[in-house]
Amino acid sequence: MKKLLLTLTLLATVIISCQKEIINNPTLPSYDMEGKWTNSNNNQSTMYIYENGVIYTYYCTTGNCDSLYNTFEAGDANEIPGTNNYTFINDTLRVDLNFGNRLVTPITFECDGGKAIFTTSGYSLIKLGSGCQ
Repeated sequence: MKKLLLTLTLLATVIISCQKEIINNPTLPSYDMEGKWTNSNNNQSTMYIYENGVIYTYYCTTGNCDSLYNTFEAGDANEIPGTNNYTFINDTLRVDLNFGNRLVTPITFECDGGKAIFTTSGYSLIKLGSGCQ
């Protein structure tokens, strides 16, 4: 009986120690979709701002789009009409595309969170100012 109690105590100690190590030493960084994003194919004619569960869309047709996009703020008068609601939980993006249509896709990040790759659609976005390609 003493051996069983000693073995259970030792096993419980090992498990608790391992859980503390996992909690205190996360191995993967956590990124989110909040911020300004452009298309990854060097086509910066469209920018999306993901903010507080809403996606705003902006267009740029001439001039320095990066400079112009840096002046835009979510919900200002520059976005195109209409928005999309979204959630980003456990690396899965869910976008309400309106009229019963939805996009649900896992997201993987590269370039220290500066590139978001939409796993389902094979599409990716680059965070404005990240320097990623």
